[in-house]
Amino acid sequence: MNKQDFDKLQGPDAPKCDTHLVHLDNVRSCQPQIIPTAKAQQMAEVFGVLADTNRLRLLSVLVSQELCVCDLAALTKMTESAVSHQLRLLKAMRLVSYRREGRNVYYSLADSHIINLYRSLAEHLDESIGNGIG
Repeated sequence: MNKQDFDKLQGPDAPKCDTHLVHLDNVRSCQPQIIPTAKAQQMAEVFGVLADTNRLRLLSVLVSQELCVCDLAALTKMTESAVSHQLRLLKAMRLVSYRREGRNVYYSLADSHIINLYRSLAEHLDESIGNGIG
């Protein structure tokens, strides 16, 4: 969604109900599904960390294999210092893990949930673009 589309949704032309009738049966049936505010806050923090081009590019290569900081810097054309900074943020959110081997530090995605999240979103975008929605 580009900025113009987003602005339209926020403006007076945003779709809304014509009547202000609460459907209590719907509200009651969905009540158990709404996540608690604290969990929503945690999820927002993770998505906030993921809302960065450089961090997503790092994740994109870590999906297939673990790599050291030097390799990640070469792949992304970033400095090792910049890569380390981004990895520190990803590690703080438990999105990546690392291991030391001698003087090198190798990073990988923390678990299959992160891999699945990344792949699902990438596939969604590929389908949207393929269907002319992107």
